[in-house]
Amino acid sequence: MPPTFDPITLEILWRRLISIVDEADATVARTAFSSLLRDAHDYTCMFTDRRGRELAQGTLATPGQSGAMALGIQNLVKKFPTDYFNQGDVFITNDPWALAGHLNDICVFSPIFHKEILVAFTACVLHHSDIGGRVASDNHDVFEEGLFIPLVKLYDRGELNQAVMDMIRWNVRTPENVIGDIRSQIAANHVCAAQVRRLLDDYRLDSLDELADEIISRSEKSMRDAIAQVPDGIYQAEGVIEQMEGQKDIVIKAAVEITGSDISVDLAGSSPQVNWGGNVVYNFTFAYVHMAIKSVFDPDIPNNHGSAALINLNAPEGSVVNCRFPVAVAARMQIGHFMTEIIYRALAQALPQRVIAGSGGAPATMNVFYGTRNDGKPWHAVIIRGGGMGASNRRDGANSYIFPANGANTPAEILESDTPLIVERREFLTDSGGAGKFRGGLGTRTVFRVPDDEHAPQTPVSLGIQSGRFRLPPEGLAGGGAGARAKFLVNGKAGNPYGLTKLHPGDVVTMDAAGGGGYGSPSERDRDALEEDIRMGWVSEEKAKENY
Repeated sequence: MPPTFDPITLEILWRRLISIVDEADATVARTAFSSLLRDAHDYTCMFTDRRGRELAQGTLATPGQSGAMALGIQNLVKKFPTDYFNQGDVFITNDPWALAGHLNDICVFSPIFHKEILVAFTACVLHHSDIGGRVASDNHDVFEEGLFIPLVKLYDRGELNQAVMDMIRWNVRTPENVIGDIRSQIAANHVCAAQVRRLLDDYRLDSLDELADEIISRSEKSMRDAIAQVPDGIYQAEGVIEQMEGQKDIVIKAAVEITGSDISVDLAGSSPQVNWGGNVVYNFTFAYVHMAIKSVFDPDIPNNHGSAALINLNAPEGSVVNCRFPVAVAARMQIGHFMTEIIYRALAQALPQRVIAGSGGAPATMNVFYGTRNDGKPWHAVIIRGGGMGASNRRDGANSYIFPANGANTPAEILESDTPLIVERREFLTDSGGAGKFRGGLGTRTVFRVPDDEHAPQTPVSLGIQSGRFRLPPEGLAGGGAGARAKFLVNGKAGNPYGLTKLHPGDVVTMDAAGGGGYGSPSERDRDALEEDIRMGWVSEEKAKENY
C-alpha cells in the first residue's frame, strides 16, 4: 500500500528535501571557478519527481532561473520515454527557448535512479560568465550571442562525451573557468542524487511519487485558498520600458483575472519582439509572473510545481514576452525583470498592502568585461549590481538590492582581483530614493578606472552592459515619488549602455544604479524618520524641504 504521511513526518521530510538541494547549492559555492557564482550566486539547484514536476529548489534560488528551469525540465522530460534515461546519464543544454532564456544559462541535469528504478531528476543551471559571441545588448539575433548547445548527453551511462566538452572549450574565451564551472554543476547534481537515494533508504520508500503528490497538492491548495480570499475581478496595469535611443519604447500590458481560486494573467497587447537582446522567452516570462503571484498571495509556502501549475498565462507568440527563434535574447532581463513589477502594479488595486513600488534593481545591472592583461593572458569577468528597492506601505525600501532577481552585489574586492580594473569609489547615492510616506531604497555609485601604468592591459577593455532605468525611473506607488535614474558615464560623458564600449588606459567609468520608488504621500512621512535620513546622508536638507 502507498505510504501515508502524518503532519510531523511530512514536515521533517520537507525540511530534508530542502536541505538536500541546499547541500547541492553549497557544492557549487565551494567548487565554482567564477566569482559570478561564488560571490553573486547567479545559479540555481533543484530536483523534480520522475514526471519532471519540481519538488524542491535551493533556498537562495534566483526566480528567473528556477521558474524557467522548472517549466523547462518538465517539458524536456515529457519529450522522452522513461527508458531513454539511463543511470549515469548527464544532459547539457543552454537552449534559451527550452530553459532559462539566454545562452549564458547552461543547464546540466541528470536522472536519479534508486534500486535501478527512475525516481527523480536533478538539475543545476549556472550563469556562465563566458559563452563566446559578441557581448552587447544590441546584437540582432541569437547567432551573435555565443555558443548554442542543443540538448545532448554530456555523459552516457557514466562515459564522458569528450567531443561535447571540446566543442565548448574551443568556443569560449576562458575555457578553464567555463569547464570548471560545468564540472561544479555535475558535482552538485551528484550530491543531490546521492542524498535523495539516502533519504529513500532511511525512510524505506521505493519512490518519491506519494511524497511528491502530497507536497505539491498541499502547496497548490494553500495558494488557491489565498487567491480565493481576494475579490473576483480583472486587475489591469501597463508598464513602459525604455528601448535603445531612437527606437519606440516597449509597452507591457497585463490583465490579472481572479475567479474564485483560479488566476489568469493575460499579456496580450504587449509590444512585438525587438531587434536587440531584450526579448524574453515564455519560460522566463512565466518565472517572474509566478514570482509576483506567489510573493503576493502566499510567500511562505514551498516553491514547487504546486505553487506554479495553477497559473494560466497567456503571452502572445512573437511578442517581446514570448519571442520566436532566432531573435537575440542575451539581455532578456532588461525586460523580463519588469514582469514582477507590472503584476504588482495590477494587484495593487486589490492588495495594496502586499506590493512594493518600482525597484532600481529591476533590471539588475550586469557588466561584462573582457580583454588581455599586460602579461598577455586573456581575462573575462561579470559583475552584477542592484539598485534601491521599492518601498511598501509598511517600510522603506532596502538600499542597493537586486530585486526581483535575488542575486548578490559583486564586492569591489572581487572586481579588482578578477580584472586589471581599479575601483575608486563605491557609495550610496544621496537623494536617489523616491520620496514618500515610506522612502524608496538608495541606489549606488561605482567608479572604476582602467590603469595606465605598468599594469595597463595590452588591449582595450571591452565592456558590455545589461541594465536599464537610464531614461524612465522606477515609479512610486500611492502618491510616492519616483527613484533617481541610472547613469553610465565614461570620463564624465554619457556612454552607450546598449552597445559594446571600448575602454582604454586612463579611462574612468561611473555607474549609477537607480533608486527605488517611494510609497504614499511624502507629507505623511514620520518626522523622526526624515531627520534620521538627513543625519545618515540619505536625504539632503535641500531635498527634504523640497519633497517633504
